[in-house]
Amino acid sequence: MAQWTAGARPRTLPAALAPVVAGVGVAAAEAASRGGGLDDLSPLRALLALVVSLALQVGVNYANDYSDGIRGTDDDRVGPMRLVGSGAATPGAVKRAAFLAFGVAAVAGLVLAALASWWLLVVGVLSVAAAWFYTGGATPYGYLGLGEVMVFVFFGLVAVVGTVFVLVESLPAAAWAAGTGIGALACAILVANNLRDIPTDTVAGKRTLAVRLGDARTRGLYVLLVALAAVAVVAVAATTSWWALLGLGFLAVAGPACRVVLGGATGPGLIPVLGSTGKAELVWALLVAVPLVLAT
Repeated sequence: MAQWTAGARPRTLPAALAPVVAGVGVAAAEAASRGGGLDDLSPLRALLALVVSLALQVGVNYANDYSDGIRGTDDDRVGPMRLVGSGAATPGAVKRAAFLAFGVAAVAGLVLAALASWWLLVVGVLSVAAAWFYTGGATPYGYLGLGEVMVFVFFGLVAVVGTVFVLVESLPAAAWAAGTGIGALACAILVANNLRDIPTDTVAGKRTLAVRLGDARTRGLYVLLVALAAVAVVAVAATTSWWALLGLGFLAVAGPACRVVLGGATGPGLIPVLGSTGKAELVWALLVAVPLVLAT
């Protein structure tokens, strides 16, 4: 199962690191603006935030595999192998793996809430619910074209702003800008995944945003999200340090992916775009955060 979680779902594990990396960078800049520095940030809180992010990512991977598998959505899958759909694992085993990962996230989140603020418990409950009901439950919102909205909110804004908050206990403008950039690229991963799956999702009755928009407009949406991530770099730099503009280097990874998408690639031809976009998200975070940390 460990091998499967590394690349089979729309969001990859490298991308799950990005919100925490970006959050640490913004938190360092905020600490510096108060006359402090990196030493003012708690390594324990940063580590716990990372555990929450990774555990939620693994949990949503398994949860989506389970829910799509039992619905038959993956019966004619184009992308990488799915456990339930391929018969490689039983639905019960995959469901247990999902809830084990959610449990790890909950424990780490509980400790974070005790260290920072108890209102984070509400955020944690909503995050787990969003992860499960993306494809789970009687009316999964991922089947209604709302997946991108929730990914932007929870894997972008909530993940980045939450990381910044637990480290500096404030919500600076740069945190929202960074959350927007990370959220845009997180959405782009899902958009590319759903673009690839338009034919099979249409047959399965899965009305994703890509199915609703159609092929051409979905490709345009992918490029728009990459452009939004670039604008977000500028916004972070304007509210912290202009060294953060180095973050625009993520376009070296995202640019080729845009060319593939605009070039009309379909089916298996879009699979590399998922990995490239996940890498672009992590590169975005690193190239923004590292200069901010070094500038403290």
